[in-house]
This record gives sequence, structure tokens and C-alpha cells, in this order.
Amino acid sequence: MIEFHLDGRSGVSPYLQLVQQVRQALRLGLLREGDRLPTVKEVVARLAINPNTVLKAYRELEHEGLAAARPGVGTFVTKTLTDASLAAHAPLRRELQRWLAKARLAGLDDESIEALFMTTFRTTAQEDIA
Repeated sequence: MIEFHLDGRSGVSPYLQLVQQVRQALRLGLLREGDRLPTVKEVVARLAINPNTVLKAYRELEHEGLAAARPGVGTFVTKTLTDASLAAHAPLRRELQRWLAKARLAGLDDESIEALFMTTFRTTAQEDIA
């Protein structure tokens, strides 16, 4: 089961953070069709957020066709977002972990690592388009 977390510094609303985390888990194969999402009560207790925030996130996932609520039972994943690239994830994750270790050894903190990664990611994506 997925464990949600919130980043108050991200500038992204809490409900969207929950939606994004479910999407990421679906892309990475961490959640599969039929898996149950944590109950609203469980998420509220763990994150100390308003139940309406969780309900809004779950409604968004339902609207996207990724989840469905079953009254009295819970909310369940109805669709996966994995594709053929899933097999490549493990070796890429190992390479990324090595890169992160090098970045930390070079003295970069989390924010610097994220800034470097995102800047490089965006630049590369723009070059691919051009």
C-alpha cells in the first residue's frame, strides 16, 4: 500500500501531491489494478490534513479513471500506468542512486541536487523537442 507524504515547500497543493504520488506509483508498478488506497481516515491520521483534501484527491483519481470508490469497502486502483519501459527501471534506478551518492560526496544538499536534476531534465527535454 502507498504511504503518502506532503512537502509544504513544494508550492503544489496537498490534494495534487496525493494525486501525483498515486500516478507515480502507478507508473513505477508500485500500485497495481485492484490495490486498495489508504482510507481517508488513515491518510488524515498520518498526514494531519483535512479529510476533504483526501476526498478531493480521490475524486480526481476517479475522474481520471485511475481509481474507484466502493462504498463501505474503500477506494481501489482501476488502471495501471506502467508500460514496456518498466523493465528498464531497476538498472536506471541503480545508476541514479550512484549519481546521487556522487552528488552528496561533492557536497550538494537535497535542494541543490533537485535544482541540478530539474534544470538538466528541462534542458534535455527542450533539446529533444528542437
